[in-house]
Amino acid sequence: MLYGRSTEQAELECLITLALQGDSGALVVRGEAGIGKTALLGWAADRASALGLRVLRVTGIEPEADLAFGGLTQLLWPLQDRLDRLPAPQAAALKALLGAGLTRGHDRFLTGLAVLTLLADLAEEGPVLCLVDDAQWLDHASAEAMLFAARRLAAERVAMVFATREDGFAAPGLTELRPSRLDGESAARLLAAHEVAPVLREQVIAESAGNPLALIEFAAARRVRSTEPLHLQVPDRVLSSFRAQIGRLPERTRLMALIAAAEGRGDLPLQLKAAQSLGVGLDDLEEAERAGLIQVSESVVTFRHPLVATAAYQGAALARRVAVHRALAEASDSPDCRAHHLPAATVEPDAGVAAELAAAAERAAARTAYTAAARLYEQAARVAIDGQDQVGWLTRAAAAALSGGHPGQAAVLAEQAERVVAPALPDAELTAVRAAAMFELGEEAAAVRLLHDRAVRAAPRQGAAMLRTGVTYAWFTGDEAAVTAAAEKLAALGSPDPMAEGLSHLMRADYARGLPLLVDFLAAAPDTERALYTGLIIGADAATMALAAAEAARCREQGLIGALPHVLQVLAQAQLWAGLHREAEASVAEAVGIACDTGLQQRIAWLSGVTARIAAIAGDEARCRGLVAAAPDAYRATGAAVLGLLEVGLGDHEAALNRLEAAWSGPGRNAAVLLSSVPDQIEAAVRLGQPHRAEEPLGRLLAWADASGQAWARAVALRCQALTSDDETHYEAALRLHAEGGRPFEHARTQLLYGEWLRRARRPGEARGPLHAAVEIFTRLGAVPWAGRATSELHATGEAPRTAHPAPAAELTPQELHVVRLAASGRSSREIAAQLFLSPRTVEYHLYKAYPKLGVTSRRELSRLHLA
Repeated sequence: MLYGRSTEQAELECLITLALQGDSGALVVRGEAGIGKTALLGWAADRASALGLRVLRVTGIEPEADLAFGGLTQLLWPLQDRLDRLPAPQAAALKALLGAGLTRGHDRFLTGLAVLTLLADLAEEGPVLCLVDDAQWLDHASAEAMLFAARRLAAERVAMVFATREDGFAAPGLTELRPSRLDGESAARLLAAHEVAPVLREQVIAESAGNPLALIEFAAARRVRSTEPLHLQVPDRVLSSFRAQIGRLPERTRLMALIAAAEGRGDLPLQLKAAQSLGVGLDDLEEAERAGLIQVSESVVTFRHPLVATAAYQGAALARRVAVHRALAEASDSPDCRAHHLPAATVEPDAGVAAELAAAAERAAARTAYTAAARLYEQAARVAIDGQDQVGWLTRAAAAALSGGHPGQAAVLAEQAERVVAPALPDAELTAVRAAAMFELGEEAAAVRLLHDRAVRAAPRQGAAMLRTGVTYAWFTGDEAAVTAAAEKLAALGSPDPMAEGLSHLMRADYARGLPLLVDFLAAAPDTERALYTGLIIGADAATMALAAAEAARCREQGLIGALPHVLQVLAQAQLWAGLHREAEASVAEAVGIACDTGLQQRIAWLSGVTARIAAIAGDEARCRGLVAAAPDAYRATGAAVLGLLEVGLGDHEAALNRLEAAWSGPGRNAAVLLSSVPDQIEAAVRLGQPHRAEEPLGRLLAWADASGQAWARAVALRCQALTSDDETHYEAALRLHAEGGRPFEHARTQLLYGEWLRRARRPGEARGPLHAAVEIFTRLGAVPWAGRATSELHATGEAPRTAHPAPAAELTPQELHVVRLAASGRSSREIAAQLFLSPRTVEYHLYKAYPKLGVTSRRELSRLHLA
């Protein structure tokens, strides 16, 4: 029975009820040791079983915190017979970590998707409650996979509860429940239930501070007149109490308790095998069992509380701990289990141990358990004898940490490797890893310098690879000198790079030479990632969107979840330029969700550029400025372009012009996004009656448009010429080019300006056509201030705008839009789920919510809707 836990029980009851009703949810129970988290999970398990839910349980084990997928194996072991029901890539990922399949070739987050699908499949037979205790001790790979699944629960009839201590197991995005300390009345009832004499209760209640485990342990301690230090915090005093109890055991019993604590998983046969080599055995556990500190079954040893195991381990001398781990390593039949004990059993350099640890790291990396791999490689380096091996393993440790979404750890490991290799030149792999970590940490300029400095001293092939990476980094930071230097060095090495050379020319505003090189590079598409960025830079919107969509589809099909955020970023940018704002927001929302899971915080900042521009077009000033303000320094050019557009739309032309002129004199002045703001700069200058301030940007725009070969760019340039020259033929030519497609927002702006020009020329009848078209496009795009301006012009011609009919998909959420689009194309719920990293039941839930908004009742009707 639980005492004083009515609030916490109500929260858990609500979660269980949601699962019974067809919904899902996840909850984190967080609190200090002994506060009653395990008891709450036990109550939830009993309550769920009574109501007919299937209960799955996982417990994090402190000694297994670095053992790849140890926690997830607990979850999957009883469900192995269901794995073949999953999509093939997901089934292969789970079989691999169970040692029943191939171990290479999948993305680390495919495992999390597979867990979600497995739980959803299990819930088709009835609601499921998944309980994870001591989550702070889950290995990182298991925690990552379970959290990935938990964050995507929606309508699967699955409830997940994680119990964890105060520190460790960060789970942003999940609801947290923090059990309170017991009040005096509840504490007294608990002590009475444990038959504590009334004379002791008041003192024990005062000392325990409402911690349930402390109440029980302090009461027991008072019976034997224990004197644990009163100055310690309650959890530390409980630990001290357990140490005192263990200290009173016979020496042989203490050794057996240490073996059990060091082994950690409760594997009695393994413990006895190790014990035999140390001269103790099963009989020596009897005193600990009689004291109530452990429980022994036929094959499992269980500590009464994790703190008992901690006390047994920490209370032993170092030499004895080393001997125990050595015995466990020798007794183990599993190479991964052996590798788990070897670091603690090795106090001096040992080439053989180092090789074993490196092999275990390679196996962990093959299963995408990158955090475990990083730790194992680091441990291998620690005990390595050869300096070259040390450097190699530290480099691999850094690369694994980076792949695991931990750039800070990767940077530290890379620096350690460089200290070992000094004063010799670090190799290309180490340099690339360190530079990538620096870039992800926001140290873009330092990453560029590192690559350039090392490239000149490296072998030609390796140096060329460093310089190509450095060009991309330097472009994003607006480092003109670095881009130019890299292009020149590549040419000098005999490895000229069209993209580097093209960007170098763009940095110097030599568009006539730079843009054709980039156009050719995109056409050849030798490198998909670089081609995607090239397409954005030159404004080849249709080609970029097609390439990004194909690459996103490939990532989805192969389960390459970690690679998706940057692909979706490019896709969202292309969708934005194409006027597909809803689709762009949906792509950003998906990318942000995945980036949060993969630790790519830098990517989230870049993604905000898309939503900031949409807010600028909509005239949502607060949101636009908030997004720009939260962006990093490397975002300066993008932020200036977005705010300039916002201010032109709101009629603050002076602020826009001053901002954009300042941006053009700073770093990143030739960035593609800033070039897209030149029309705003020109319009602001003309509106202010200062056409001389439009001359230089107009020349730049004309040169860019002519060299790019993009119809939309030439149309915008002609519009700006018309704006500055008052020449109608430029408007007419611009509209003919706009008809070829691309950038509808710019098309509508041309129609608006031409309509304004016609009205001022006292030709209201002719002005109405372009103004009606402008209102229609602006309304569809949600460009509120622009639509208002076009509407005012229409009224001035004596005509009201036509009634606008919202698009069928206007009321859908980004997720619903994704699902509906795929369903309309004929894909099944299972296929949609695999593409969007959801469960089939959640797909059906989104369709159920979308049908009323679209005015349909079935999938068949979706194909008849225009969902753009």
